[in-house]
Amino acid sequence: MTGSDILLSGKQRSYLKGIANNIDPLFQLGKSGLTENFIKQIDDALETREIIKVNVLKNCDLNPTEVASYLAEELTAEFVQSIGRKFVIYRESKENKKIQLPE
Repeated sequence: MTGSDILLSGKQRSYLKGIANNIDPLFQLGKSGLTENFIKQIDDALETREIIKVNVLKNCDLNPTEVASYLAEELTAEFVQSIGRKFVIYRESKENKKIQLPE
């Protein structure tokens, strides 16, 4: 499955944004940037939780929206939203499916 196979509808994206409003950032991206270890942790968290929020710290030179798009592509996930220095990505879990998206 590639990232383009799971495009979210507007209704599904809105539903995920609603869920994201109630969760705290699970990761903080700092000056060390996108390391292999950081990407692996995001990958594992998506499998466990399906939706995660990441906070891009001020000492990080990377653009939050660009980071989110890159991670979504690398991890076959969906970019949900970016607000300020935080972003949300989603990927349906293979083993731990919890979120039932609306049709």
